[in-house]
Amino acid sequence: MGIQYGEEPKLLIPGLRGFYDRMIPLSWLITRIGVGWVLLVHGYGKVMRGMEAQTKSMMATTPFFGDFNYPLSYFLTFVEGLGGLCILLGLFTRFFGAANAIEMAFLTWLYWTNGFSWLNRGYEYVLLWGFMCLAIALRGGGPYSLDRLIGKEL
Repeated sequence: MGIQYGEEPKLLIPGLRGFYDRMIPLSWLITRIGVGWVLLVHGYGKVMRGMEAQTKSMMATTPFFGDFNYPLSYFLTFVEGLGGLCILLGLFTRFFGAANAIEMAFLTWLYWTNGFSWLNRGYEYVLLWGFMCLAIALRGGGPYSLDRLIGKEL
């Protein structure tokens, strides 16, 4: 049975209906490109800084993980870098959307004691990206994705 949703709201300018209807499939592509690009560049930056620098940064942020910070650095770099590229392309989109959402939930937990504001190293930024990645995991690649081209999703 499922939840019943009402009709779309009436537009203030009804003549825009055709434009909006044509743009709906593109809206998901734009979202995926934006999220994927940011994650890819963020992961790439970690690689370019070097894993030693990344691990030192994590030790400063999360000293209670101790020796586990080094493999965790590699894992987070993989999830963000390769995951960002795959989300951008729409390949294994649900998997990498979920993996990044889990990572962002973990980071939200780490930054929770700093408060909300990202300016104070709070959880604002990672919470936003976590919700975006969760939405991507729930929706998949959309009509303009390699998942759709292949005809299978992970």
